Amino acid sequence: MTTMLLYNGMVVCLGQADKLFDRGYVLVENDRIAAIGSMADLPANRHYDARVNCAGKLVLPGLVNAHTHTPMTLFRGLAEGVSLFTLDGWYNSIRTLELVMTPDMVPAAVEVACAEMIRTGTTTFADQYFFMDEIVPVVARSGMRAALAYGVVELGDPAARARELARVDAFLEDMGQQTDRLQGWVGPHAFFVDNTPESMQAERLLASKYNTGLHIHLSTDGEEDAFCRQHFGISAVSKMRDMGMFERPVLAAHSITIPPEDWPALAASPFSAVTCPSACMRAGADAAPVVGMRAAGINVALGTDNVCNNNDYDLFIQMRLMALLASFREKRPGALQAREALDIATAGGAKALGLADEIGDLSPGKKADLIVMDRGGIGWTPLPSNDPFTALVYSINGLQVTDTMVDGQWLLRDRQWTTLDYADAVRRQSEDVRRLLERRDAPV
Repeated sequence: MTTMLLYNGMVVCLGQADKLFDRGYVLVENDRIAAIGSMADLPANRHYDARVNCAGKLVLPGLVNAHTHTPMTLFRGLAEGVSLFTLDGWYNSIRTLELVMTPDMVPAAVEVACAEMIRTGTTTFADQYFFMDEIVPVVARSGMRAALAYGVVELGDPAARARELARVDAFLEDMGQQTDRLQGWVGPHAFFVDNTPESMQAERLLASKYNTGLHIHLSTDGEEDAFCRQHFGISAVSKMRDMGMFERPVLAAHSITIPPEDWPALAASPFSAVTCPSACMRAGADAAPVVGMRAAGINVALGTDNVCNNNDYDLFIQMRLMALLASFREKRPGALQAREALDIATAGGAKALGLADEIGDLSPGKKADLIVMDRGGIGWTPLPSNDPFTALVYSINGLQVTDTMVDGQWLLRDRQWTTLDYADAVRRQSEDVRRLLERRDAPV
């Protein structure tokens, strides 16, 4: 057994106990948290394999990015002024690039994404994309925890449907051999929009076969409801319930236009809404009804979406925007409290990914997934009036993260990556973009 003591820092535990130690410690044994407490109660004369002095710093649970598409760092800056929340906008910008990208362009883009998440305090993420043969090895090497969903786009084409469902089946079979840090999910891009009911039923069966969930896009502008009301006479949520889609966990990105009358059904299901504030703002969409959904009992998590919609991976910025948008939408200040925003970015994501017993707060027995932040940076003062919850949500950003740990292993130490080579990944990504644009612009 190896032990590591993080000591002398402010420890913000979150979770149900919601403990905060102004001068506390976290004891890590192997890959789990063994003890947490005040320095005044630290047992004397005990040996630790490593000691980390966190004086002037804050220790926090790692953040959970519950919706992204890591290979799309390759497209950053190539979809400006376009809404990716509509089928037309997505197809005529991003899809035209995806149709000419090659598998060898994926690894550098994923490495850049993972490095940016690690650098800004994310320890766990949910991805949805294809080219999973290229994605999985990079994520495994990064040391991050992830729920990786094979993305399915079939657009009503029976041949594409059969091909993609076979690939999902093979992917999930292979994921059973991976480290327990990585889960395999089914990733229909969007129910009723580019995945037909026939595909949906097959995807549900695959999720049941492999005891996993469905990572989808839902209700960005009401396309699903319009389709279902026209063809079935009921809302999209009602049709999904009739089809048994909520028998499996559903991770639903955006969830902006779900009718409130459907919220009770979702609250009674293993359903999580993932709000992506920057993405909805960039797309000119409405703010997700985060306050209303939470009041109805729906689990809400936080995501960045892809970095064409967003353009960065800093979840601290997303927390701030989420809280601001909540007040803007509800027309009252403090509609979403800072402490609630932190819960959404940690425990909300953990619950969405079925990991609530393992991550999401700092508690003895849970995985040692945590981040350390420099409290000497801009935004923390004055003390004590600027409490740590307010500072974390409204005042600082992810670049004040100095260290990131997953499973008791440092992925970032003293602001330096330990598992990834960011500079080399950026160099390779730049060359991949050059080749991508050449293929897009080549004469037909």
